[in-house]
Amino acid sequence: MAIELPVKQMTVEEKLRAMDLLWEDLRKDEKNIPVPQWHKDLLKERERLVRENKASFSDWETAKKRIGKSIREN
Repeated sequence: MAIELPVKQMTVEEKLRAMDLLWEDLRKDEKNIPVPQWHKDLLKERERLVRENKASFSDWETAKKRIGKSIREN
C-alpha cells in the first residue's frame, strides 16, 4: 500500500503529530518491532550511567515538550 503525505506542506507540529500517531500504533504490538543489538547495548550503557548518578532520564511527555519548545525557538 502506497501512502503519500503532503510532507512539504506540513508544519513541524503536524509532522511531529503524524510521527506520534505512528509510534502509538506501533507500540500496540511492540514484540514485532526488531531491536538491533547496538540499541540494546546503548540502553544498557545509559542505564549504567543512571545507576552511577552520571545521567538521568526524562519521561516521554516531558521530553516531547522539551523537543517541541526547542523546535519552536529555532
